[in-house]
Amino acid sequence: MTPAPSTGSGTEPASEPEGVRLQKVLANAGVASRRVIEQYIVEGRIRVNGSVVTELGTRIDPETDLVDVDGTAVQLDTGKRYVMLNKPTGVVSSMKDEKGRPDLRRFTKDYEERLYNVGRLDAETSGLLILTNDGDLAHVLAHPSFGVTKVYIAKVEGTVTAQTIAKLTKGVELEDGPIAADKARLLDSSRGSSLVELTLHSGRNRIVRRMLAAVGHPVTELVRRQFGPLHLGTLPAGKSRELTKIELGALLTLSRQDSAADGATDRAGHPDAQENE
Repeated sequence: MTPAPSTGSGTEPASEPEGVRLQKVLANAGVASRRVIEQYIVEGRIRVNGSVVTELGTRIDPETDLVDVDGTAVQLDTGKRYVMLNKPTGVVSSMKDEKGRPDLRRFTKDYEERLYNVGRLDAETSGLLILTNDGDLAHVLAHPSFGVTKVYIAKVEGTVTAQTIAKLTKGVELEDGPIAADKARLLDSSRGSSLVELTLHSGRNRIVRRMLAAVGHPVTELVRRQFGPLHLGTLPAGKSRELTKIELGALLTLSRQDSAADGATDRAGHPDAQENE
């Protein structure tokens, strides 16, 4: 962040100020008009690198400075793209599958930017997947050390009891160590099968399927409904859309909060794991 420049003295011209005016940068980012943003600045609603700014002459470097408005992070780089995909079953979470299976390229071909998936879902797991060209955000969201919460709905064999739900939250023993769901609840049970909702922050491989198999209820269908602050909503399988400004702000805020704690180890004990349900 660059402070407002001095007007200089004598006959020497003032040096060219560095950076770009904060209100111009935020207007270009689509936050609001310059006039409205100036009011935000005066009201102390904008922070640059964690510090409140109230000077209308404040200039910043859009490439390095981090800005938030009312506590919500703002992406200043208009070249970054963020897409939500409802990945259908039968598609592998890769931009090019070595075995020739259906991959994610069909969902990114209409975007000018080169997008990549954040984390992975098994071929037979459907649901929310993020596609982006923001490598920093992708690292934070995909790496299990940051503990981003995911919500899954699983259709399983058999009638799930309250005792089984309690066991999932208390913890089950797997071959690579114990694991407990952050939350678990039974949504429905009929005709020899049940619907279970699991909330997890772990990134262990196929963790949802393995947990439910361990308590005697193999998964027959699995969908991820939520990833951090993002909800799949009514987006049909095989369809994608760009994140709204509110969704993007929430996602960036989460990633910046988590990146501040970089270096932490995965609470599940797997710092090098990659999400793959």
